[in-house]
Amino acid sequence: MKKIFVSLFAALALNANAQTYDLGMTKPVPAFSEQTGYGLDDVEMRLMGAHADIEHNSQYLSFLVPDGNYTVTMEIGSKKKAASTTVRAENRRLMIHDLATKKKEFKTVKFVVNKRTPQINEKTRVSIKDREKLYLTWDNLLTLEITGDAPAVKSIHVERNDDCKTVFLCGNSTVVDQSYEPWASWGQMIPVWFDENVAIANYAESGLATFSFLAQKRLDKILSQMKKGDYVIVEFGHNDEKDKRSGRGAWYNFSYNLKVFIDEVRDKGGNIILCTPTMRRAWEKGNKTIANTHGDFPAAVRAVAERENVPMIDLTEMSKTFFETLGFEDSKRSLVHYPAGTFPGQTKKFEDNTHFNPFGAYEVAKMIVMGLKQTNSPLVSNLRPAWEDFNPSQPDDWKTFHWTSSPLSEITKPDGN
Repeated sequence: MKKIFVSLFAALALNANAQTYDLGMTKPVPAFSEQTGYGLDDVEMRLMGAHADIEHNSQYLSFLVPDGNYTVTMEIGSKKKAASTTVRAENRRLMIHDLATKKKEFKTVKFVVNKRTPQINEKTRVSIKDREKLYLTWDNLLTLEITGDAPAVKSIHVERNDDCKTVFLCGNSTVVDQSYEPWASWGQMIPVWFDENVAIANYAESGLATFSFLAQKRLDKILSQMKKGDYVIVEFGHNDEKDKRSGRGAWYNFSYNLKVFIDEVRDKGGNIILCTPTMRRAWEKGNKTIANTHGDFPAAVRAVAERENVPMIDLTEMSKTFFETLGFEDSKRSLVHYPAGTFPGQTKKFEDNTHFNPFGAYEVAKMIVMGLKQTNSPLVSNLRPAWEDFNPSQPDDWKTFHWTSSPLSEITKPDGN
């Protein structure tokens, strides 16, 4: 494992277990402790079971804070060197991507991190899966990963933000903040394009369907945190379609559950957006077009959205165009397709045609943003100036896409398919 090169020094943590922290340049940051409420966090040791053999420049900082949204202000750069810095939060949630600074150049960036625990009230909790108990998204800490080819951070300020808009994400393994390399989903990539007035709160989890998401009280937790005017984006279908019990098809149980999401969010004063499911890389004979493996489920989403007058993003069509534009071979580059030995402990090649890698997730996140623009969502007013419109028939070049891997990887496929 490479030596960590990030230079961070602590000036003062204003309140242990409070809602404001300042880290400056007077002394090295200590190891995290509950007494101070902040510090360097040995995430690799905490997440036992994950492989931590990837060479990396990552350093983790954690802050003990209550549930809520927190604005993070970072001064990025170095007097001694040119730098390239990436910042991710919680479960590899992309906040700053490859920010370049020249020697003696400093740039100030701001973003909002949503932090949560499973607790809803004194008597009720979200029923998270056993694997989620190790996730950085469900603990008592707000965790930042500072990484990149040559990361450099001068100072960090963390402060509670009760005024920003929150965008809650509901979905399955194509949406969730994937914890480990090489898996990734659009929900963890989309924060990078929004400014400090928007928080992305990703409640998705691998293997979930509309009915299991509701049964585990994830929507209840969202409603307990939601303010009037907040947003909820919903993408399901991959796992709902596998349930063959009586009444569980696209036009009955699935459509009914989407109506539950719509009614509950609207009753709380929120704005809901539906998405059709992303396509699987399932080629028709001749390998020219992608087959629909979702049956009536995309059509059911469209029908519910039209009937209930809900904005809808057609990820099914956009991801189909994306795969077909890349072609049979290059489309593998957007998914978890890797030869054996690419990652620690990987004895067999990965050939996953459902789950995205960081490049694919990055591209699908751009499709979501374009869907917001096409539906005239007010959220687009909070896009960062660096945003450039995206066309899935003209995707980015996977050969030039750059991703600094996190130190943790996993060879177990996420739940769902």
